[in-house]
Amino acid sequence: MRKPRHPLANWFSFNQHRKRFGAVAVSAALEGVDLAQMKHSIITEGDAAYTHGSKKELAAHLADLRKEFSGQSELTYYHAQLIVLIRRGADTAKHFVAFETLWAAERDFLLNALSTRWLIAAADTFIDHSRDAVLPALLMNAVILINTIKLQESERYLYAAENAAISPERKASLQNERLALFDGVSGFAVGTDDTLRNMRWRLDKICAAHPMGALVTEVFKRVQYEGNVYARFKKLHTREKTVWWS
Repeated sequence: MRKPRHPLANWFSFNQHRKRFGAVAVSAALEGVDLAQMKHSIITEGDAAYTHGSKKELAAHLADLRKEFSGQSELTYYHAQLIVLIRRGADTAKHFVAFETLWAAERDFLLNALSTRWLIAAADTFIDHSRDAVLPALLMNAVILINTIKLQESERYLYAAENAAISPERKASLQNERLALFDGVSGFAVGTDDTLRNMRWRLDKICAAHPMGALVTEVFKRVQYEGNVYARFKKLHTREKTVWWS
């Protein structure tokens, strides 16, 4: 498996320098911002549209990215700008301090306002740059959860399985027989299994030990109500004492 590029390799890469062109001006515009004012200011120009990939020119990429936050608080876009600057290696230490300051001041607002995409981007940023020994390990729970769901749902799309019907016979077999999956792992007993409830108890215990554990809890809560395997199994669950989403 390829290793991450060494910082020196990035330093000597013209492509990496190109991605930072204009960063000084962007950074200057973000200095001394009023978080409270940004929080209550709404981006109104244009219709919301997600980016797919990113342009090498920083200003062009940020302009495209701003469209994603149409109708949202300026603070959510500010958060995205900091992440972009950090990822492109533009005065990383300075912008990560601003990123940490933002989360310390507005954690609850960000947890409510940011999409899951940007919560995971925030988790990745803390994992890559935080000096808190506990935090990266904690936030990897959210990253692994979402990336596993991305794989599973993408595979479902590839096989055009989104309209496949549940087999009553197989559903019954999961209740009455052991389904061998791989390396000793067995299938989930649809409707009654306590595996996810027990996992949730352990997750809550871990997350309660750190202020940023709330990000992991928020992501886990969201996947129960969105279109993915957790939400589908939630609808099939019948045993009240083993629910994992409350």
